[in-house]
Amino acid sequence: MRDRGQRPAADRAGGANAAAVLSLTLGHRVDGLVGPDVKDATGVIHPGIAYVPVPILKGTQGQVDAIVQAAAAHDDVFFVSFSSLAQGCKTYEEYIDKMSATPTADLNSVGVGLHGPRKPVNKMVGALPLFR
Repeated sequence: MRDRGQRPAADRAGGANAAAVLSLTLGHRVDGLVGPDVKDATGVIHPGIAYVPVPILKGTQGQVDAIVQAAAAHDDVFFVSFSSLAQGCKTYEEYIDKMSATPTADLNSVGVGLHGPRKPVNKMVGALPLFR
């Protein structure tokens, strides 16, 4: 059996769910990530989408945990971590209750969203492959 650090952080369904949740939080918390609404040729208005590229990468549980720790040490990098605890909750109230009873070390991140200067972010994600 592989230890937690070598296991994939998330399978395809869990990875898609984590990417969606992390994207929502980043879009809400970081000004300028979502572009303005646009009008198509027939005049229909479409809500703005991501103004910048949003690569979805994959890594092991250990790699994701290390990225979370590195991001927490950088004041100029905004990060949001999505844990297996959060992924298993059915309501936000359940999430609040379980988080209040769980130490940080026990959260097991399944994904992390980053926003900040290119150099430190690239150093954190290294050569992680795209999540396909």
